[in-house]
Amino acid sequence: MASSGWSLFKPADLIRLTACLLLTSYFWSVAALDKSVAPGGNFDFSNWELQLCTGSKGSPDTESSSSLKGDGGYEDDKYFYTSSTDGALVMKVPGSPSSSGCVTTTNSLHCRTELRELGSWDPQDTNKLTVSLAVIQADDSEHGTVIGQIHIDDSVSTKPVIELYYNSKGVIAAGVEQTRSGGDEKFTTFETTVPLGTEFTYEIDYSGGTLKVTVNGEEMTLDTYDLDSPKSYFKAGNYNQGSSPSEVHFYSISIEH
Repeated sequence: MASSGWSLFKPADLIRLTACLLLTSYFWSVAALDKSVAPGGNFDFSNWELQLCTGSKGSPDTESSSSLKGDGGYEDDKYFYTSSTDGALVMKVPGSPSSSGCVTTTNSLHCRTELRELGSWDPQDTNKLTVSLAVIQADDSEHGTVIGQIHIDDSVSTKPVIELYYNSKGVIAAGVEQTRSGGDEKFTTFETTVPLGTEFTYEIDYSGGTLKVTVNGEEMTLDTYDLDSPKSYFKAGNYNQGSSPSEVHFYSISIEH
């Protein structure tokens, strides 16, 4: 007589297996995003501040880390809120100053809804930003919306080290400035493409003086030219580069130092 598959397990093994499955289910549910809370109920903003596309010319609105924290933390139903569908953090930008009236920082021509890391760090140490997201709508510029970046410390330069772009065709490119004075960004395109609305993961790693970017497992090591490992900080969000609206949904954002 053929034996049942369950007979391969002893009763004690079955108990342990059941407990393991229940524990796995528990942790999976804990990790799920809550659709009923502000973004701060799902994301740890203890080391971030928010830069917005609203405010006055040259002086956009910002929200502090403390205002972002918790289930009842800051949210804006137009530009920064929790998705009622899946709990994702939604960041939107309506377009450019000329097309939508949105507001930029003093050193930029483009509008953003973007998180800025508090403090800065030495690229010779360990510094990693890992993000899971989906771009719902990319702006109409050639390289598209900036979804993550490393920015040089404000006391050193107003320019980024690297910006990670996603365009309307799902093409992802890394743009690295060659000098601290900027204006000479060099682009490298990933073979990996990701259709609009599809979740993917990227990691920006500037550790031990080496800059690496990984998109869905495809890793590139990038030249930093004459930047000479400046003090820097991470940014993650929706930094629109065109004149049409952009929308990005975030599922996880983590930093390692």
